[in-house]
Amino acid sequence: MPQVVTLSVVTPMFNEREAVDQFVGRLRPALDGLGESYEVIAVDDGSRDATVSRLMQLRVDWPQLRVVALRRNVGHQTALRAGLKAARGEYVVSIDADLQDPPETIGEMLAAARREKVDVVYGVRSDRSTDTAFKRNTAGLYYWVMRRLVGPWVSDQAGDFRLMSRAVVGVLNDLPEPRPVYRLVVPSLGFSSTEVSYVREERVAGETKYPLSRMIRLTFDSITGFSASPLRIATWLGLLSFLLCVALIVTGLVAWGTGATVPGWTSLYIAVLLLGGVQLICLGLLGEYVGRIYAASQGRPAFLVAFDSAAPTPHTAHPLSGGPLTAEIEAAELDRERAPIA
Repeated sequence: MPQVVTLSVVTPMFNEREAVDQFVGRLRPALDGLGESYEVIAVDDGSRDATVSRLMQLRVDWPQLRVVALRRNVGHQTALRAGLKAARGEYVVSIDADLQDPPETIGEMLAAARREKVDVVYGVRSDRSTDTAFKRNTAGLYYWVMRRLVGPWVSDQAGDFRLMSRAVVGVLNDLPEPRPVYRLVVPSLGFSSTEVSYVREERVAGETKYPLSRMIRLTFDSITGFSASPLRIATWLGLLSFLLCVALIVTGLVAWGTGATVPGWTSLYIAVLLLGGVQLICLGLLGEYVGRIYAASQGRPAFLVAFDSAAPTPHTAHPLSGGPLTAEIEAAELDRERAPIA
């Protein structure tokens, strides 16, 4: 039976070779200073650099570090899901490896959870001045939309830096959602919670893993995963376009009855464009929901683990070599396979 520890720290990583040393350099002292049993689960989300190999090297001197490498890139939230399923701690903290969320705050979160006897402690950003104006504005717009579509319980300054009790993690692991958005799922469960504020720092190295395209994808997943409001919006758009068409018909009949000469192509052109645009928007919204239903009906796993450094068997057969390999060698082979071709 797996040994239970007090604290599990789950950190998804994607191409974080430049940041991993500094991240470990700050995370390990923060956890060692707690005086609690702990484990760190680094989930490699299909990195195409030497992230996995470096993690395995660091693991030699840090036995609490556990490396879970996924077979391909599945996205931040799904990688976090894999880490939560692997975590054994009574409390589980999720944190990114870019050091924008300070590891030193973990001790405050654990103390707050015990002192106030709550199941969730959110890390709330009291200062985001290190983010670009574009990032702050788009994030503010995202949370503004979420609070109105999903519910007022969504915090506008709480991301994925949080501490959760084993009860919360158990519920999350039992959810059947293929693409959960945990910053919305966790508060929606209604567990008792509190907040710990911190100052958001600059990314220590590398590039952001949430460019505009992924932020848009996260927004779509958030909306379609938590609210049917877009379908209602489509209904209202259809009703509005119908009323506009009625008005155009009335206008046309009046013009015909009075004998006025009205060029017909302009009104027809506008009507066709308007109706076509509304219909395409509605079809797109319906398609988004149908696509999620289709993906769920397939029942495919959201992620597959290439190897786990805490697996019971220390050697595995690598598909390319056909022979047994240690986890360290397999990690290096995995990095080499994923490396982009020059």
